[in-house]
Amino acid sequence: MRQRAWTTVRTARGALMVVGVCGAALLTACGGVQTGSPATSDPSTSTTTTATAAPTGTSAAPATPLEVSDKAAQNLCDMMEPELSNWRVQGPTIGRIGLNLMAHEWALTNGVGNQQLLGDTAVVDRTTSAACPDVRTQALEALELPELAAGVLTL
Repeated sequence: MRQRAWTTVRTARGALMVVGVCGAALLTACGGVQTGSPATSDPSTSTTTTATAAPTGTSAAPATPLEVSDKAAQNLCDMMEPELSNWRVQGPTIGRIGLNLMAHEWALTNGVGNQQLLGDTAVVDRTTSAACPDVRTQALEALELPELAAGVLTL
């Protein structure tokens, strides 16, 4: 009975994570959320703000690498280990989606914001190399990745 409750919670959490990722992707595709007053039709009173973003697929090295507590490192290992068999069965394409969602969930639940995670995706590799190298190796093989950081993408 206890296993069923955990599975239900995990399934619900996974569904909410997928909805959140889809919502974030939709906002990104549509140009984000607009705030402030609507643009006026008079060109002399309107202003344009241009924002630049890092190119997709790359992440700049952070000024200082993220520090992860032992508890947070163990939490990442505990999240990854039961998923290894799923990733082997699902294959690398779907498994990588699972890794990406897991990494973002882990970051949020352990005090590392998503922007910080995206600025230092290698933290996932450093953390698992130190805390659970066997789990990391199995994940790399199942997901066919050279490093776990390659599976952590922007939302």
